[in-house]
This record gives sequence, structure tokens and C-alpha cells, in this order.
Amino acid sequence: MNRSFSCVCGQPIFFRNSVCLGCHAPLGYDPVRSKLLPLAPTDTPDVWRSQESVDEPPMYRRCANLSSPATCNWLVPLQTADAFAPDLCLCCRLTRTVPDLSVPEHASWWGRIEVAKRRLASSLLALRLPLVPRSEDPEKGLAFDILTTLPGAAPVITGHASGVITLDACEADDATREQRRTSLREPYRTLLGHLRHESGHYFWERLVDGTAWHEPFRAVFGDERADYGQALQTHYLNGAPPDWSSRHVTAYASCHPWEDWAETWAHYLHMRDTLGTARSFGIRGDRVELACEPFGPSALSESGNGDVTDARFLQWLNHWLNLTVVLNEMSRSMGVADFYPFVLSQPAVRKLHLVHRIISHKTPRSARRRTRPPAQS
Repeated sequence: MNRSFSCVCGQPIFFRNSVCLGCHAPLGYDPVRSKLLPLAPTDTPDVWRSQESVDEPPMYRRCANLSSPATCNWLVPLQTADAFAPDLCLCCRLTRTVPDLSVPEHASWWGRIEVAKRRLASSLLALRLPLVPRSEDPEKGLAFDILTTLPGAAPVITGHASGVITLDACEADDATREQRRTSLREPYRTLLGHLRHESGHYFWERLVDGTAWHEPFRAVFGDERADYGQALQTHYLNGAPPDWSSRHVTAYASCHPWEDWAETWAHYLHMRDTLGTARSFGIRGDRVELACEPFGPSALSESGNGDVTDARFLQWLNHWLNLTVVLNEMSRSMGVADFYPFVLSQPAVRKLHLVHRIISHKTPRSARRRTRPPAQS
């Protein structure tokens, strides 16, 4: 995923920017082209064109949430300058519910969550995964409910159920999120991490459940028919097994195959996006000289084909490991927490490989419907 962009003036511009700090050109992110573009006005009010194209440049509207607390810099592509198009971009149309924005802290929290959601959405689109708002596809679409706990009501629980991701807006408050991270003894807890994890539950239903990937999933992650509620209760009562790190990417992943999948999915997205960003800035893991043993073919899922795709996955994985060693050391030099505070075991790599294969193939969901799983956190 390329996160390095340049304005027509030559100034570097970044994924979150809505204006170039060099020439002050308005900027917008085109989710179809995965590119941040400098914009120029057209003769049609509120319609913009890319400054990068000379012959028949694409036309856009800027997302209506640009002037909201979400400060969205995404674009709505147009077929023609006067074409009908929604006011909101694809990413903002995924949001179904927002907290009461008359409360100042709620507006701030919503803005932070939308920044993280745009990064998630851009990564999913770059992987060519299906991403359609639930309002446009009630059966298979995705929606986000960003909620706060109301007085006298049950606490909001971050989770996923039947294509709806619920996020406790308080997670956008740094102090609250750090308190929860510490109390749960987690090495890592971020808004983007939450969103990537919950998207994993959604895509399990879209890409795995009832498809040809279901049995390979069970062979690597385990049987998801195990009692989910009981598994969570046992995990929160007793914690993870002492040897969890020998089989899972995180302690929480050890509680149930669904959570193992969601945690592994999130780590795969962490790795893809971060490596892509690093490479777009000329930082490559293959240029790091480390005397460590790389993962080989024996670390891959048993269903691997041993072809060039597997070799590329191993190369990508080992570049990631080299890069994180250096970035962890740089973090320690600054006296802050490790950039990537995890160690990947061979079974965890096998699971990452299966996620990679499923995303690469994107097998369509079988027409046969299974009973929907309970809400997942």
C-alpha cells in the first residue's frame, strides 16, 4: 500500500492531507486509484478535476464530511461533471451511526475514529476485497455503529455481528484506551487495531463461512463450532494458556478459532500496510543485515502449493521481520514501547499464510447459508 505521494509542485503530501502545505492546492484521496491527488476547480460548482491528468482528467466531488469533525479528504468519483453522485465518499457511507456530536469530546472522538477507518478502508480496497455499505447491500454490506454508553444503559461493547461493526467511541480517548490496555495486559491497543480485528470477523463470514476455504480454516485455526460464549468466559476468568505464544499471534487469539482468525487477520493487515508504507519511502526489509534464521517453506500452511506465490509470501514475511527488529530498536532508542511487540511462531505464520491465500484468491461466498454466528468481539 503506497502512502508516499507528491503534489504537482513537488512537495511531499500524505494520506491524511486535504491541502498541500507547499502550494496550497486542495487535495483529495481517490479510493479507486489509491492515490492522493492535487485538485483544480472546474466550471461546474463543487466539481473538481485532478491536476495530474491533461487529457480528459477524472472528475470528482469532495466528500461532504470534509467540513465535519470527520475532516474527510476522500473523493467521490463522477462519470461526468454533472453526474449524480452521493454526497459522502465510500468510507463515510460505511458509517451508520455516530455519537451525539453536540458533545465536544464526542465530535473529537468521531474524527479520530474516521481517520483510522479511512486507513482500514483504503487497505481493504487496495487488496480488492468487497467493501460495500450496508445501506446499499442489506444482505452482505458492512456498517459501522460508533456509539457511547448512555446513562443507565448497558455499556457499549466493541464487536461485530452480522455485518455491523460496533465501536465504543470512548476508545478514541487516549487515557481511557491506555487504562483498558493496561488492565487487560495487552501490549498493543489502538483504534486501527480494533477496526482491523472486527473487519476480520466480517470477512470471515464473506470469504470463509460456507466456502471451499472452510475446512482448510478448521485444519489451521480449529473448529469454530466450539461454544463461543463459554470460550470467552473461560478466557476472561482464567486468562490465556501459558504456552499461547507458541501457537497464536496474541493471547486473546487463543480463546476461540474466530478470535484467532480475527487477530491473525488484523496482523496481516498491520504487516501489509506498514511494509507498503515503508517501501513507498524507500525503506526495505531486504536491505537490513541481520544474522537471524528466516522462515522457510516448512512454516507454511500444509495446503500451500509450494509455488512462486508461496515464495513471495515467505520473502514478504521475512522482510517484515527484519524491518520490525530495526524499528523496535529505534523505538527503544526513543524510550517508547516497541513498534511491534509480538513474536511470530511457526504455527502463527501458518495461519498468516492461510489468510494470505484466502485474500489472494477471494473465493466467493457459497450460495449455501449457514446459521449466523453470535456477536463477536
